[in-house]
Amino acid sequence: MNAILLIAHAPLANALRQCALHVFPDCGGAVMAIDVQPNLSPDETLATARIALEQLSRGQGIMGVLVLTDIFGATPSNVAQKLVDGVSTRLITGVNLPMLLRSVSYRHESLDTLVSRAVVGGTQGVMQVNITAPQNQPRRNHDQEEHDHQQ
Repeated sequence: MNAILLIAHAPLANALRQCALHVFPDCGGAVMAIDVQPNLSPDETLATARIALEQLSRGQGIMGVLVLTDIFGATPSNVAQKLVDGVSTRLITGVNLPMLLRSVSYRHESLDTLVSRAVVGGTQGVMQVNITAPQNQPRRNHDQEEHDHQQ
């Protein structure tokens, strides 16, 4: 099984983890979150992330760790890039809830497969939904002469 480490601007990482726990209550041991605080240096965040990664990696039956961050080029992503090795740890930026839920669902698969499923889940979870506003819907004809036969 693979573990998942969320690193994102506060309070997003823990909020996403709480959403995952809402859907998958048993995933708590496999999903950790680090909220990057604005008053901490990247080095302090990296030290915290290394501890979290080590804890996840030592978990029973853990094959690899998927690290998910919010924005490429921002502090969480930059910290994560220093953390992952590309072999037993992999990184995806642009995390969203569909990506995380897909990752939790398929964490038992190989790390390469998990990365693919996570990216697909994240991209398929973003779509435009066309909804016709009530004022633009055709009106039904409620002609009283057709339905009102009583005088």
